[in-house]
Amino acid sequence: MPETSRRPDAVTIASWVLSGAALLLILELRLLSALFAGLLVFELVHVLAPLLQRRLFSERSRLAAVVVLATLIVGILALAILGAVAFFRSDAGSLSALLQKMADILDNARASLPPWLVSRLPTDAEDLRNTITQWLRSHSPEIQLWGTTAGRVSAHIIIGMIIGAMVSLREAVSIRSPGPLARALHDRAVRVGDAFRQVVFAQVRISVINTVLTAIYLAVVLPLFGVHLPLKTTLIGVTFVAGLLPVAGNVISNTVIVVVSLQYSVSIALASLAFLLVIHKLEYFLNARIVGTKIHARPWELLTAMLVMEAAFGVAGVVAAPVYYAYLKRELVDRGLI
Repeated sequence: MPETSRRPDAVTIASWVLSGAALLLILELRLLSALFAGLLVFELVHVLAPLLQRRLFSERSRLAAVVVLATLIVGILALAILGAVAFFRSDAGSLSALLQKMADILDNARASLPPWLVSRLPTDAEDLRNTITQWLRSHSPEIQLWGTTAGRVSAHIIIGMIIGAMVSLREAVSIRSPGPLARALHDRAVRVGDAFRQVVFAQVRISVINTVLTAIYLAVVLPLFGVHLPLKTTLIGVTFVAGLLPVAGNVISNTVIVVVSLQYSVSIALASLAFLLVIHKLEYFLNARIVGTKIHARPWELLTAMLVMEAAFGVAGVVAAPVYYAYLKRELVDRGLI
């Protein structure tokens, strides 16, 4: 409910300061994965628990239902993460095989490409690998961080999911009345959770739509014209995972598909590029329609927030920006400031 009818008291202001400091500290300490994992579990339990509790009247039975549901959600999410890792390491979805295939395609496609484009491409597969190596070196701080902290991030995700499951139990039990600061902090946490649910669930819907359309193009449309791209399963998997990242995800998946399309001809690559541009425009519309409508933000607002957060916190800032911005705007709107 809007809170414009009264001025914020000292407790509310203190909760704003503490919440803002906590959100910034999460980025500084690289705990965003734990926060998002915990919020994902909590919000899934929050959405699904009422469906199980409709016919449960005792507090003990409601608590048992939430415990079972939270356990199932944590288990399913953990299996999904392990399954995704196993898929991209398997022969069917090997990222290394995809990279090697892209290098071979670029090497073989040089004769059919315009001279101005050939001059900008690596001379062979080894040159492509050298180019990628140089890019990795130029981004070595981030790459080293990803590599050296992979195990830590995995642990953070697991711990975050467990914490989210434990916090979700609070909804099923009666607790004593909290103090004023605890209530104010709870209100801030609820707003952060709402922002996460609106943004992340919407982005998943967008990624699913993007992936389905891309799969139809790769597995149905192109084969109708006698074009069978290699590693279609990997391309579809990359499209879904990359689609979970706003803006940058499209660039990654589009580049991969266009390069693989070069195996057949430049015209097929251009057709793939045209199709992906249409999908990109559709995603832009969906983002404005789904995410923007949910948090009452225009696309340029989200892009600006992502730009600023990327400059301040790197890749983690890009991921956190939509959720943080949605929370901030909710607070400002509820106070009638914007």
